[in-house]
Amino acid sequence: MTTPNKPKSRLLESVHGTATDLHRLGFIDQRKRRHYDALCLDPIPEYDSTKIRALRDRYQLSQTVLASLLNTSPSAVRQWELGDKHPSGPSRKLLNLLERKGLDALL
Repeated sequence: MTTPNKPKSRLLESVHGTATDLHRLGFIDQRKRRHYDALCLDPIPEYDSTKIRALRDRYQLSQTVLASLLNTSPSAVRQWELGDKHPSGPSRKLLNLLERKGLDALL
């Protein structure tokens, strides 16, 4: 059984610990315990044009290749880098994964 990131507050730490104990004792199922795990995850950061360009430069990716890795269009990546739009949802999560774990995490 793996645990998520360190809880954000003492209250969440207590709630998470209680949920883990309840799961271990059979009072709540795995699905419900994962809900409490999710409460303790750090929020996904925002990605502005500078951060996106820096990630692309770090891994020497073209806009087209980055778009393919994120399952989005090259036009979307171009708009992010121009600051016209910002990534959201799955794209933001995948950018965070790329930043934290590296290119191999997306391949």
